[in-house]
Amino acid sequence: MKSFADLIAGYRNFRKGAWSTQRERWSELAEGQSPRVMVIACSDSRVDPAQIFDADPGEIFVVRNIAAMVPPFETTPGNHGVSAALEFAVQFLKVREIVVMGHGLCGGCKAALTQDLHGTEPGKGGFVANWIAMLDEVRDPIAAKLGTEGREAERAMEHAAVRVSLANLRTFPCVQEKEASGSLALHGAFFAISDGVLHLLDEDSGEFAPAE
Repeated sequence: MKSFADLIAGYRNFRKGAWSTQRERWSELAEGQSPRVMVIACSDSRVDPAQIFDADPGEIFVVRNIAAMVPPFETTPGNHGVSAALEFAVQFLKVREIVVMGHGLCGGCKAALTQDLHGTEPGKGGFVANWIAMLDEVRDPIAAKLGTEGREAERAMEHAAVRVSLANLRTFPCVQEKEASGSLALHGAFFAISDGVLHLLDEDSGEFAPAE
């Protein structure tokens, strides 16, 4: 596992390698960014969107958080990090596509399923519990049918989280307007860590199938 010192060593390698060999590209990026795609992914260290999609700097606008969640549109006072990033991507960068990418073995989805963190104080699990409470409504039928343990139940929860985030995206007026006009498309995806396969959501059927 890398330490901060290892990261600095990696930075030095980057300066000697990719920074130098792609200097023209970095010069272009110094003038601004114009990514076509926004990716909303989990903060999990195993699922880096740039690596999974083989994307170069400047190609995707990425937001990462616990369980790749998007909260519903609201205007109450507070720090709305995901909403601000979404607004910036859609209204200012004018991305044409948004991908919500969940993943296998997601700790946030597992916690949403077991509800082990419910009732804990902020700083001791409460922040996580409050965040994944967005999944409580879809969690109950999964728990009733499949229980709260095991890969089948966990996978169902992971898939459900992607669907919830897509539904919440569509509560934002800017997303509604642009999707209706055809200038914005939404996609659901799921990356299975165990076999490295990306699955895509067919919203008509509600099912995920391998991208290959």
